[in-house]
Amino acid sequence: MERRTNSPYPRIDRPVLAIVGLVLVLSTVMFTKNDREHEWRYYQHEFKTVVEQKYGAEKAALVPAGLQQIWVPALGRADRCMTCHVATRWPGFEGAEEPFRTHPSGILKSHPPETFGCTSCHGGQGWAVDVDPAHGPIEHWEEPVLGATLGESYSLVENKRALMQINCNTCHRYDRETPGADFINLGKQLVRDKGCRACHTINNRGGTIGPDLTFVGDKAPEQYDFSRLSGQKTAFAWHVAHLKEPKALVPDTVMPNFHLSTKEAQALATLIMSWRRAPVPAAFIPGVPRTDPRTPAEVETETRMKTGPGAWFVQTGCFVCHSVKVFDVVSPAQIGPDLSNAVEDVQARFGRTIDDFLASPTGTMSVVLSRQIVLTPEQKKIAIGHLREAFAEYQKQKATGEKPVASH
Repeated sequence: MERRTNSPYPRIDRPVLAIVGLVLVLSTVMFTKNDREHEWRYYQHEFKTVVEQKYGAEKAALVPAGLQQIWVPALGRADRCMTCHVATRWPGFEGAEEPFRTHPSGILKSHPPETFGCTSCHGGQGWAVDVDPAHGPIEHWEEPVLGATLGESYSLVENKRALMQINCNTCHRYDRETPGADFINLGKQLVRDKGCRACHTINNRGGTIGPDLTFVGDKAPEQYDFSRLSGQKTAFAWHVAHLKEPKALVPDTVMPNFHLSTKEAQALATLIMSWRRAPVPAAFIPGVPRTDPRTPAEVETETRMKTGPGAWFVQTGCFVCHSVKVFDVVSPAQIGPDLSNAVEDVQARFGRTIDDFLASPTGTMSVVLSRQIVLTPEQKKIAIGHLREAFAEYQKQKATGEKPVASH
């Protein structure tokens, strides 16, 4: 008889093929069943029913059916959010529950989904088509929807939706103030008021005593030390706790306690989390600043301090924490005592001369002078000379009443 197969096991060929065929049939059936059970099918059907009841069958026929996707090549985003959120552009459902609520029209005029997508602002996993994978948080998914639910879990004060401003600042990070981003605006104001740039580089400008914060938002959660953090083990929670009490999380830090309120700490943490590498095409943000330059007033103040009689205190970095008001040197942070009367102040507080104290400093100054501002013995003699000059000017101004003198 003619041999019709090269198989070494001709007797089991047919049973194997039958089993493979059966597996394929079962897989097709299971795939079809699972596909029919997707939540978006229910939401589309339910919304179509609501529209028909409210506006009639003709209007209901316009409700999109099937998977809906927005592809934004410039951002590399494929968002299927509108598959469930079918009412996004339908007027008349402003007061409905999600996902049947009309999106506020004002923001869509300047941020149309066709151009920006959905997740670039709201966060979430754009290509997912079921609620949990799309919204998060789920295991191994680090970009949950930045909405009220997450805000509640983070115990945000006042505006529970403020976390979405993290993504707003991706495009608007160089704005001095962004309309509608109250939390981010508060954070930026605190950066200016507390003099954060005195120690930290932000947007490629600032000091080097503390870590560079320009892209700190890219830091993975696994890189944080949560061993001293109680409660939630998240990057946001770590920043809030660190901002409220730095030494509680980093015992050897020289960062001072600014006695921030919970709202202020959360606003700064929101801003910090927004500082990420996220190249944004210029066409997306016409008219929005692309750099973070100093204002003319900031330039004038810095030039005056660098060239005036207190220039040495600026050049060495002492002014980061200490003002020297008799020389018109104003610290951006103002967390240490004014050095105008340091000669007298050190003697009163420590019972030591300024020469002796600089030779063997104690407390915070021992850390600063050993790690941040390291002076040689010769440089310490120069420092003492400048401090005595400042004290002489302090005494002169105090005697003549020329201007307000130093305060502790």
